Amino acid sequence: MASAFDFKKEYKELYLPKTKPGVVDVPGMLFIMIDGRGDPNTSIDYKNALEVLYGLSYSIKMSKKSGAQPKGYFEYVVPPLEGLWWGEDGYFDGIGIADKEKLCWTSMIRQPDFVTQEAFKLAKQTLNKKKPELDISRARLVSFTEGACAQVMHCGSYDDEPATIRALEAFITDSGYRTDLSDTRKHHEIYLGDPRRTAPEKLRTVIRHPIIKQ
Repeated sequence: MASAFDFKKEYKELYLPKTKPGVVDVPGMLFIMIDGRGDPNTSIDYKNALEVLYGLSYSIKMSKKSGAQPKGYFEYVVPPLEGLWWGEDGYFDGIGIADKEKLCWTSMIRQPDFVTQEAFKLAKQTLNKKKPELDISRARLVSFTEGACAQVMHCGSYDDEPATIRALEAFITDSGYRTDLSDTRKHHEIYLGDPRRTAPEKLRTVIRHPIIKQ
């Protein structure tokens, strides 16, 4: 029996970079996204967004059991949680914010290309029946393209990210680029570990910044 398609293993350049920064061209991908604001450590809004994202993602993955799978469906591993981050004033590089309540975010999970708007609508109906208390109205299915980026693997606690980000920024400058943060290009993190089940020192997080040539 063939193993399930694992995006992390098939696209290692996107999900498993080295601890030394590098440049990557990030293609367009399909995501379920939810926007919000507030401290992710304490925000009920953030907790609910993650529950909706995983609920919808697994509803699509398990649609085969009811015979409602989209055309082109294949067995796969649900990709990791990702997040785009910015501040109330727009700019945020992952370092320069003291008040996490002022953080704004887009939480998202990648979807296989066979997921259509119709399949997404069906997943929302399925999740709504299973967990009617969840607000699924803000979830959207969209294609997202980042293009040229620099990225690095951060190993350890989220609170220790600034040192890794400074190394990433130094690499960007030394390589003839500049960080291109804007309304559409944001500080990006991909979470390869579950903080509820993983010791902080063993967490792995992909940190990605959009770049442009100097």
